[in-house]
Amino acid sequence: MEKKLPETLAALLKLEAVAGRPVRLMFQDEARFGRMVRPRRCWAPAPLRPVVSNGYEREFVYAYGAVSPIEGELDWRLSREMNTVRMGEFLVGVSQAHSTEFIVMVVDGASSHKAKDLVIPDNIRLLRLPPYAPELNPQEHVWDELREKEFPNRVFSHLDMVIGQLERGMSRLSNDRDGLRSLTAWPWIVSLNLNAH
Repeated sequence: MEKKLPETLAALLKLEAVAGRPVRLMFQDEARFGRMVRPRRCWAPAPLRPVVSNGYEREFVYAYGAVSPIEGELDWRLSREMNTVRMGEFLVGVSQAHSTEFIVMVVDGASSHKAKDLVIPDNIRLLRLPPYAPELNPQEHVWDELREKEFPNRVFSHLDMVIGQLERGMSRLSNDRDGLRSLTAWPWIVSLNLNAH
């Protein structure tokens, strides 16, 4: 991906397609958050041992996210389901939020990303990651950061509490542009040529 991306971008960034708009490179992914506890190491003063409750409820909400590493911005949306319709709604929201820009959105091979009935807005082009390569998607690091800071060792008695925690965490990340850049603006991403030709 790192090696082939410059050529692939060059093919997408044609003058007639970009039409004078600024180009925004985004990396998209979905993640599932729920009431199942994710035990993590934690500190307690000696001689105490930390006690973490456990929960096995299989109740989830899905987060759609797309990070713009160069700008340090995060677009996101929560949904009770993950499918082609919800992906289309997410794309429409991103398109409207950046209506004056030409967006190249890097996505994985999820079925909802390549479904024939997925409606892709005019100012967005999807660029697929190679199979089994989540390490190339900086949005994965956003999910890791969110899980590490907002969800370790927490038991939620209702899914609405998960949603509230997720909304607070996503807002915190969205408001920290420098933190997002530090987390996601990898050297090979920053070095890409995003000029139309």
